[in-house]
Amino acid sequence: MKELSENQQTQTAPCYILAVETSCDETSVAVVKDGREVLSNLISSQIETHKAFGGVVPEVASRKHVEVITLMLEQAIEESGIRPRDLSAIAVTQGPGLVGALLVGIVAAKTLAMALGKPLIGTHHIAGHIYANRLTQELKYPAMALVVSGGHTELVHMESEGKFKLIGRTRDDAVGEAYDKVARALGCPYPGGPHVDRMASEAEQVVPLPRVWLEADSYDFSLSGLKSAVLNVLNQAKMRGETLEASAVARGFQEAVVEVLVEKAVRAVRQYGSQQLLLCGGVAANRGLRTALQERCEREGLELLIPPMVYCTDNAAMIGAAAYLKWQRGEISEFDAKADPGLSLEEWSVQSV
Repeated sequence: MKELSENQQTQTAPCYILAVETSCDETSVAVVKDGREVLSNLISSQIETHKAFGGVVPEVASRKHVEVITLMLEQAIEESGIRPRDLSAIAVTQGPGLVGALLVGIVAAKTLAMALGKPLIGTHHIAGHIYANRLTQELKYPAMALVVSGGHTELVHMESEGKFKLIGRTRDDAVGEAYDKVARALGCPYPGGPHVDRMASEAEQVVPLPRVWLEADSYDFSLSGLKSAVLNVLNQAKMRGETLEASAVARGFQEAVVEVLVEKAVRAVRQYGSQQLLLCGGVAANRGLRTALQERCEREGLELLIPPMVYCTDNAAMIGAAAYLKWQRGEISEFDAKADPGLSLEEWSVQSV
């Protein structure tokens, strides 16, 4: 990470960041003004392509990114109304994510940055999910973020802007992974999360399933045991010749997941004295989780922030919002920056306050 020159750091003019996101199966390009105002945010989803395989195929994802990235760069700039030479910096998801998919975005961002003579800002994917909240609301510190997505389930404490401390994470499956695996067992198509959420909301009965709390003082999560419990319930019913309502199983699974997520998040907010709880990531679109968190936070008198649906799933606007943290402090990337599937959120934190 290198620093901007004194002239580049001048904040008299607005900051326009073009951001690129290609960490998994969405290609997205956005232009964001001053880390808050979204001027354009294009998203090309690959769901229909990967549905045939029952999950994301990394090589296919990379090829799909290559097919659309150039056109999306052009369209995002055109829709923003900003001339390419007026852009302040080019931001790109550096990690975590699928290495091949990340490489497509990084090569495209580097090429554009070099062609325009603009700084490059390698950005952390999870920092993007967290700061998606800032696109619509003001953040107050210290804050606590509950990150729930296909590959991540984490509790992140932020003492101040851009400073991340991981206090809890999943020890096995992430919430999104568990939802997809349970959905497959229930006969739902990929992606399974929305189907399980819908079935759970419509169910009149519930199949009780265990809550996985781990150690009394732990903020970690574990979903593999709960996933196995679902499979055991289904297999035992099949051996007895019984038919279980899929919606009742879905409801039992969702209630078990949501209760643990909500309880640990609220406890973390209390222990760390957080002013806000931020819900972040693709699973933030889950209606059961959103409703449960909203109701609990209302009872507890806690301020809960949830981004609009369009900013829950992977998108480039959130990357532009997070990259602005680095721009403000003159912290930019070298042009030899590499895709990093294991990029640490804590190490990516801003270096100065």
